[in-house]
Amino acid sequence: MSRSTRAAAAVARLNERSGALHYLMTKTGNDLFYLILQKEDGSEEQVTQPADQDEFVRQVKAMGPQEVRRMTKNDVAFEKQLVKKPVAE
Repeated sequence: MSRSTRAAAAVARLNERSGALHYLMTKTGNDLFYLILQKEDGSEEQVTQPADQDEFVRQVKAMGPQEVRRMTKNDVAFEKQLVKKPVAE
């Protein structure tokens, strides 16, 4: 995935999760990304500070409502197996 495609995909997922809110991604001349919230009255508000792509994607993923991951019985059983057992002394 190219740099801007990965960041744009993160913003698209945020817009899906956020419902009525509409976010836009902006890229500076020195390849930093920041997020803008477009309000209903047409005005815009900068939501994040300019950051490199990896940090920008982390910030966007943490925003808005989070998707609840569906867990099957097999997923639950597997996660139980991953828990470290206390070491006997």
